[in-house]
Amino acid sequence: MTDPERLDLTATYTDLYQIAMGQVYFLNGHHHHEAVFDYFFRKLPFGGGYAIFAGLYDLLELLERLHFSADDLQNLKQLGLRDEYIAYLKGFRFRGSIYASAEGDIVFPTRPVMRIEGTMLEAQLIETLLLNLVNFQTLIATKASRMRQVAGERTLAEFGLRRAQGLGGYHATRAAIIGGFNSTSNVKAAFDFGVSASGTMAHSFIQHHGDELSAFRMFAEGRPDHCVLLVDTYDTLLSGVPNAITVAKEMEQRGQRLQGIRLDSGDLAYLSKRARVMLDNAGLHHVKIVASNQLDEFVIKSLLEQGAPIDVFGVGTSLVTGHPDAALDGVYKLSLTQNKPRIKISESLKKITLPHKKQVFRIYDGNGHFAGADGITLHDETQIDVMHHPFEPDKSTSFAGLRQEPLLHKVMEQGKILIEKKPLTFIAEYSKARLGLLPEEYKRFQNPHTYKIGLSPRLKALRDQLRSEYRKP
Repeated sequence: MTDPERLDLTATYTDLYQIAMGQVYFLNGHHHHEAVFDYFFRKLPFGGGYAIFAGLYDLLELLERLHFSADDLQNLKQLGLRDEYIAYLKGFRFRGSIYASAEGDIVFPTRPVMRIEGTMLEAQLIETLLLNLVNFQTLIATKASRMRQVAGERTLAEFGLRRAQGLGGYHATRAAIIGGFNSTSNVKAAFDFGVSASGTMAHSFIQHHGDELSAFRMFAEGRPDHCVLLVDTYDTLLSGVPNAITVAKEMEQRGQRLQGIRLDSGDLAYLSKRARVMLDNAGLHHVKIVASNQLDEFVIKSLLEQGAPIDVFGVGTSLVTGHPDAALDGVYKLSLTQNKPRIKISESLKKITLPHKKQVFRIYDGNGHFAGADGITLHDETQIDVMHHPFEPDKSTSFAGLRQEPLLHKVMEQGKILIEKKPLTFIAEYSKARLGLLPEEYKRFQNPHTYKIGLSPRLKALRDQLRSEYRKP
């Protein structure tokens, strides 16, 4: 997304309680109080060992132009808000700063992925927008990455627009590319994001023409340079593939080439093997086999383990809906206001938030790979030599002498984007490189290793101090 016409959102794209709290801050003169919020999530999706951070640049572009329109201001009066507050919102702009992990990086639970600094009103009004964009795209990018892990170098095409939750299909395409997909069926998203558009044909096209061979011939004549024939409308092996071979031979006589056939039903492993033999026997070694129909990472893995000669996987529903998780549990929590660290107390130590401004360091092993640990520090710490377990006080790990990489960098200052816009293909390559540094045991689908997250001694001491203070009767 690079301009307002692609997604026209204003500051009312939020939950009512954000605006309602904003009025109370305003009426009590607290709206200018400085605040710091953290974005993080508590649980990895899909039972996996990592997540792919996505949605950052979309968020920054929206924040740079976020405002209340004239219609918004008029409509807000219907909610019983005070006139003076509505008048103040007329000039609302986000003028804060954001520190974030790089888009496409691998991220893990409980550690800050983004740090938002601004006035209390600014930071509160952008919460829902941030969670909406980043939670969703991170979920879909992670799902896409899992499919890329099992597909290897085979082509992955995103076919999910018709099954997506409304306009979420637009951002699902963006996230899928970051996660490693090659193309999308979504034409607008392909144009807007600068990625390849891909598609074949529908069963209705073949049904309309009455007989399969005539339909194939007309499609080949109308789209000779991108011709993929859907071969399962009637009988895949008895008519679909033989008719596709006939058309492929006719195309060769015209100096053209059939690009592929698509299997969209039945036993995809069996049918793809038989189809490959038939195509090869006809000398059509170049014709690719595309498979679709309720694919996910587990089905793709199974097909390849069975030796299915599939070149392209078209994935829709499972990808764009984030099945089976459907949502990432990302949260947005206050950590500092009026220069005082803040904490949310819970009976569970796992749900107690971390106070103050923070930095995150990634630890590398001696081979230059991720060592399986991210350490959270206070923002002014330059390294972490000892990391304490966040929930088990007696556990700690030393990292003395190991390379450490700070992960949170300033990407927005005074409401203006600081980082260069990168093509999605660049972000996808960056994500692939980062994933390549993650040891294999964290990428397993079954029982992956747990990536360790720990606290510096100073941060742990501050958290424990505030916990003790707030729990006093």
